[in-house]
Amino acid sequence: MGGRFVLGRRASLLVSAGVVGHTLWTSAAPALTYGLYAEEWHLTHTMTAGIFAIYPMTVVVMLVGFGGISDQIGRRVTMLAGLFASLVGALLFAVAPSVWWVFAGRALMGIGVGLAASPSTAAILEFTSPEHAKSAASLTMGAQAIGFVAALLLGGALTEYGPWPTRLCFWVLALFLIVLLIGTWFLPRHTPGDAGGDRRSRMPSVPKHVRRAFAVSSTAMVAAYTFGVLILSLGGQVAHDLIGSPNAFLNSAVLSLFPIVMGAIGIIARPFSPRAALIVGALVSCSGMVLLVLAVSLRDLVIYLLATAAAGGAYSLLFVGGLQVISAVAPERNRGGILSALYLLGYLSMGALALVLGAIATARGLSLAVDIGAAAIILMNVATLVLATATPTISPSATRPAST
Repeated sequence: MGGRFVLGRRASLLVSAGVVGHTLWTSAAPALTYGLYAEEWHLTHTMTAGIFAIYPMTVVVMLVGFGGISDQIGRRVTMLAGLFASLVGALLFAVAPSVWWVFAGRALMGIGVGLAASPSTAAILEFTSPEHAKSAASLTMGAQAIGFVAALLLGGALTEYGPWPTRLCFWVLALFLIVLLIGTWFLPRHTPGDAGGDRRSRMPSVPKHVRRAFAVSSTAMVAAYTFGVLILSLGGQVAHDLIGSPNAFLNSAVLSLFPIVMGAIGIIARPFSPRAALIVGALVSCSGMVLLVLAVSLRDLVIYLLATAAAGGAYSLLFVGGLQVISAVAPERNRGGILSALYLLGYLSMGALALVLGAIATARGLSLAVDIGAAAIILMNVATLVLATATPTISPSATRPAST
């Protein structure tokens, strides 16, 4: 009796990593077109920040309402729904005749990422062989870095040198999403996330025995994700307005230093314990924010490059360290909901900070907005340092409930 074609473990892992990569690609895709939209449609900093902010806010809404749904209906189905929403969003960007189409496309991308982020991360954990389980966090972060680099370098090149500068990069993204949809269709139907769970598992939740570890992970995740506001929302404007570079590809090359360093540090930091990764990441992040403030104040490209590199390294350490902490204690049947709660806090902080900094940039100038954003990130890193040093080392065998 013949059955449908199903991908093996390695191919399934690759497809799941691709879905993770799409979450950062869609996030960064408009980074180099914000300035073009502002010029074409006469948008203020508040409006361009709003285009950015509607994305994480929509992600938050989806995570609140459906964050744990993959624990109930399965990773594969949830990822398919998310990829389809992201595809429609990319197509709206590709044909947008006005800013409101861009807002709609951004919201649909947020819906897609809100649905796909946690099940794709959980799928990587579940498709990774047991002997390589520790590398799952690094693989997840590496997939994010590749998606980020593709969005910036490919998007920057197409924006600067290709036809249809505000459209072609989104047609390329749409093609990538179609390939991912096909690959996801052939994932196994019954991954561990398909085992069921009660009806309340649609919403993100954190079991009581996991909450201490979750506090450490979520603080690190918020510190990491708020980098996105300065890199993705204001980063292109910082490069253009304060560094003095009008070339979209050059700006994207500068910004791409963030994910390139992010990916490299993710590989180098594999042997680090979660505590060490969080402490070093928080310290590097604080240094990066000080460098960013100096770069903007002095209009110095070299210092800006150092700040971007430091931010990329810090993101990698904070993300990997935080994900290792929570992965060690998250029960398989609740994994989607717990990861959704983690992403929920990260995207909520990103969206709120983007709106606040966009309003400040419009009213008082971009330089002040960068200063305030850097100060907020430093405060989050101080909190991460305190929690990472005060919380005892978590042992998976000691914390995870016994399986039944």
